[in-house]
Amino acid sequence: MSPNQVLDEVKSKLAAATEHFKSEVGKIRTGRAHPGMLDGISVEVYGQAMPLKAVASIAAPEAQLLQITPFDPNNLKAISEAIRDNQSLGLNPADDGRVVRIQIPPLTEETRQQMVKILHQKVEDTMIAARNARHEAIRKAEAAEKAKDIGKDERFHLEKQIDEQLAHQKTEIDNLIKAKEQEILTV
Repeated sequence: MSPNQVLDEVKSKLAAATEHFKSEVGKIRTGRAHPGMLDGISVEVYGQAMPLKAVASIAAPEAQLLQITPFDPNNLKAISEAIRDNQSLGLNPADDGRVVRIQIPPLTEETRQQMVKILHQKVEDTMIAARNARHEAIRKAEAAEKAKDIGKDERFHLEKQIDEQLAHQKTEIDNLIKAKEQEILTV
């Protein structure tokens, strides 16, 4: 495997880890309603589990309110139950026969601290994935050196480039963390 292939592979894995982190961070409650909060919800309809987005439209008409309009009104009860059963969200939906409304309660200081802890756990998971990608790339570089495909200097140069990519990704994630932490802790 050429050094450029190894480097491209690391870049794509780090980018994928960062994108996954961004999507996970979007699900963390900040005290404001946003449709991304319900991304992980699956609803049991038509005899199978389907993502909430596939069975309803989700809107945030107010800062503290989510409104879910099912495409099929018969799924209203299933949608309410799926949201209520998801303990990690801690939301209590109310339906009026046409739409499901979820009043987002304001976060307490304790809840805000919990959300920050969840954020840091997601950061750690992302950094573990990034370090694994780095270790795999370095192993490939060492294997290429043993196979005499690249020289020792090339391997060291490649490792330096890999570490630079990891540092760049860490900086990007740190910026995301600071912004999200500020958003969570702002009352």
